[in-house]
Amino acid sequence: MRQTAKPIEILLVEDNPGDVRLTQEVLRDGKMNNNLYVAKDGVDAVTFLRREGAYTDAPVPDMILLDLNLPKKDGREVLAEIKADPLLKRIPVVVLTTSKAEQDIHKAYDLHANCYITKPVDLDQFIQVVTSIENFWLTIVKLPRGEEDDR
Repeated sequence: MRQTAKPIEILLVEDNPGDVRLTQEVLRDGKMNNNLYVAKDGVDAVTFLRREGAYTDAPVPDMILLDLNLPKKDGREVLAEIKADPLLKRIPVVVLTTSKAEQDIHKAYDLHANCYITKPVDLDQFIQVVTSIENFWLTIVKLPRGEEDDR
């Protein structure tokens, strides 16, 4: 891991504490220097992304991991707001959810999700999925960065 590189800023939008903890552990032990921020519901996620309230100093995430089934405002609504906002729409959004429903998959892609991943219920498989996300999105993919100055 290159310690001199600027950390990748990741926003995890997830209401399940177990999934939050596992994701934190996998990314902490991973290959890339990253900062993980957690929003526990859709309203909190939008507040973070718009840098409002307690989040006025929040970074612009380089990537968002988004659950669909969230309290207060569901992930579909959050995704629609992100992709409709000129200042946020370039942030890659990885939908990471338990839903296998075709309608949810179609809706997520209609709303311009960058990918859709169904969360496995098995612990080892969940760890493997998060590791795969890290390996692909944080190692191989070139993320759009440096937009903070525009905000």
